Amino acid sequence: MNKRDGHIHTPFCPHGTSDPLHAYVDKAEKSGFTDISFTEHAPLPAGFMDTTPAQDSGMNNSEMSAYFNALNEVKPNYPNMRIRSGLEVDFIQGFEKQTSHLLEQVGPYLEDAILSVHFLRYQNRFICCDFSAEVFMQLANDMGSVQAVYDLYYDTVEASIIADLGPYKPKRIGHPTLCHKFQHVHGEQIDDDARIRNILQLIKKHGYELDVNSAGLSKPGCQEFYPPEPYIAYARELGIPLVFGSDAHSTEGLHKYAEHFYTEHY
Repeated sequence: MNKRDGHIHTPFCPHGTSDPLHAYVDKAEKSGFTDISFTEHAPLPAGFMDTTPAQDSGMNNSEMSAYFNALNEVKPNYPNMRIRSGLEVDFIQGFEKQTSHLLEQVGPYLEDAILSVHFLRYQNRFICCDFSAEVFMQLANDMGSVQAVYDLYYDTVEASIIADLGPYKPKRIGHPTLCHKFQHVHGEQIDDDARIRNILQLIKKHGYELDVNSAGLSKPGCQEFYPPEPYIAYARELGIPLVFGSDAHSTEGLHKYAEHFYTEHY
């Protein structure tokens, strides 16, 4: 079995840990993985103001060369491990041209990439909806309901799938149900079955891959994959390529819950 982890962060993550790259690869080898992607948070698009308190959602542009150089330096030390140089790119509505420009600059260096939604546009402001339960619930209060936040999240994911971001647009859609992160905090039963299925159908239509992201299983407010188990099976039925991603921001989190994916869905 070719075990792959396609969503891994690095010491270049401003909100992550200082665990060195070689520590991730060492653990991957010991865990029986043969294919990993380092997908650090790309710089946010030019002109966009990071609305998180520490403004640490992505790398600075000035770090990009050092990031790719560091990945290239570690690769020769692991001849039996495929190590892909990648990025997790934020899709932010209204900044498509700037994102395309960023991708044009880094595209030649990319061997893998994920397109993800974290920031939601509401009334001409942007909210990092997964930053905290407090931020999420404040947005729900402002919008009138949790359902409205879910709908806005799915609208934005759909927009990311159909967006023209140029020839280097990422081919994998990241954690498409991230809005579930605080579902056990708000406690509401939201029927979003049709929305999730529609997103998966769009992913299939456009020929993209799915980030089967285990990070939600570690979140007390979520306790499930992004997307949840039934939709992983549905994506497989549709013929969407599934790529497990631990979304690790530390070596401790690397490959966490991978066994659930590789026993149930591989």
